[in-house]
Amino acid sequence: MEALAERLSHLDSQAEGALRVVMFYDTLMRRRVDLPALARASAGLAGCVTGIRLHGTGRVVRFSPDGEQASATPSAASGTAPITLDEEEIGTVWLERPGPPNPLDELLLDRLAIAVAAVVERYGPARTTMADPALVELAISAGSDEAARARALRLLGFAADLPVRVVAVRSQLPLDRIGALICPARPVKAAPLADVGVLLATTVDPARFPAGVRAGIGAAESPDRSWQEARTALRFTTPRQPVVHHDSLGVMALLAQVPREVARDNADVAAIARMAGNPDDLETLDAYCATGSLRRAADLLHLHHSSVARRLEQLAKTLGIDLTEPAGLVRARLALTAWRLLDD
Repeated sequence: MEALAERLSHLDSQAEGALRVVMFYDTLMRRRVDLPALARASAGLAGCVTGIRLHGTGRVVRFSPDGEQASATPSAASGTAPITLDEEEIGTVWLERPGPPNPLDELLLDRLAIAVAAVVERYGPARTTMADPALVELAISAGSDEAARARALRLLGFAADLPVRVVAVRSQLPLDRIGALICPARPVKAAPLADVGVLLATTVDPARFPAGVRAGIGAAESPDRSWQEARTALRFTTPRQPVVHHDSLGVMALLAQVPREVARDNADVAAIARMAGNPDDLETLDAYCATGSLRRAADLLHLHHSSVARRLEQLAKTLGIDLTEPAGLVRARLALTAWRLLDD
């Protein structure tokens, strides 16, 4: 290459510059540099701020010609080029040249885009990372066509032949930290959507969710259906059961489809609402509905079983439900669950 450059440099100064740009990026790729190093070197070569953005993760890397990260507000791009990998556009590179474009800017951007694609292909997407919310929404939206969904999942780093599970999360903890815990050995993508966090993963271990996290786990293989299931399961979470898998709900999932005004007007649900001002009563009823046993409920509540029996007797009168009968227990559990769904 150097010999060829030497021979052609006598023909045209612009051709010489073009060959030097090509050789510059060939050298960087042989050295297997990472994205920040690519952006830093490119900014130095171009003499202006240079940026890289990956669609799948939303990651942006910008460097100034002095080798420092560009902290100023991005200027209008003087030139851009798509980053393409396997015929899919996975990102963009650009220059922020304040004056007119340089004759070699187009070539520089083209070679930079090729180098970025090589880095992404070599190292792959991060196993756990905050992803572009728009891309995640495209992957899980019921309104997306299958081609767009498949492309979004591919850009997020998920193989086409693997199912993607969706988790709906409410937590004060960072989403990427939760993702790393529940799926430590597989790719995980996380993004906030409105008031709910979304995790996409090929496998999910419910036992690995940290304390304080409420999570609903979808079961369907299709991401859009899995998302709907995850949102439904999240509504059924409680302090006693903070992680709910949609499959475990069974027929109870139908309660989520009951219109709020219908549930609110139900006599049993209204009775639960009236006793909601007494946390002890709610906790006692919840423990009894969860266990179906007076003694096991007493163990959960750390109370003597006779104390729990007296509470349940009073609750039965308040609710107008015989809690000693199996049918009454089911009725109370349905009413308690329906009341909780009103607040979601």
